[in-house]
Amino acid sequence: MSSALGTRGTTTPRAVPLGRLLGAELRWVLRRPRTLVMLGLFALVPVLIAIGVAVADSTDRGPGLIAAAAGNGLVLPVAAITLSLALLLPLAVAMASADAIAGEAAHGTLRGLLLSPVSRLRLVGMKAFGVMVVATLALLVLAVVGIIAGLVLVGGGSLVTLSGTVLGLPEALGRVLIVVVWALGQLAAIAAIALAISAFTEHPLVVLASVLGGLIVFGVLTAIPALDWLQPWLLTTGWAAGADVLRDPLPLDGLVESSLRALCYVAVGAGLTTYRMLRRDA
Repeated sequence: MSSALGTRGTTTPRAVPLGRLLGAELRWVLRRPRTLVMLGLFALVPVLIAIGVAVADSTDRGPGLIAAAAGNGLVLPVAAITLSLALLLPLAVAMASADAIAGEAAHGTLRGLLLSPVSRLRLVGMKAFGVMVVATLALLVLAVVGIIAGLVLVGGGSLVTLSGTVLGLPEALGRVLIVVVWALGQLAAIAAIALAISAFTEHPLVVLASVLGGLIVFGVLTAIPALDWLQPWLLTTGWAAGADVLRDPLPLDGLVESSLRALCYVAVGAGLTTYRMLRRDA
């Protein structure tokens, strides 16, 4: 009896299965009202662009992707994603990252997570998964609603590229998928840096201010010709490459270069987040 009790007393708690952790994080993310409201706002973006294109005169559509969407509805999801990448998508990712760690610390629930039978590495992975779910859903909403709104409100069952060639519906949808995957890589870079900041603070607003302020500074530096030597280091440098999917043949240089740059940011952010969480006091 005593030996059995001794064995029972030294039993270590079993590790929580990874699938259960990810499922719990997914439910937590999707049940937040702000996530649902945010996705609803993203659904409005392509609809509003489509209405604007449909009702505008040919002389009022302006330059760029908006003008290219006139009578060419499959340009709309690419335009919506490209325009949203300037501010709205980074804002959504920054909000999710701020809630993931700093928000938990501010509400006192992070301590429970750190004391639970979950390794710190799994905890980092779980939080990163939740942030990337938000980023993926936002991009899918922009793409899917953009395709539907473009075909219904703008028209055109094929894609007329900026090079003047015509792509069929399957190939056009493939181009939309490429820009979604590419944009997801850029958002992963923002999420990695935002999670790193979130791991070092207990104030979610600090994360939002740091990420958005940093992107604004990057944009200003990109616009200064005398600072061209900084371009390879700035995440926002290659964000115009998303429009390359509307060219034929598809130029890959800008997409690949910006994706590699984003991968470097992911590595730095993930390393800082892991370093901090492994040493954070419960």
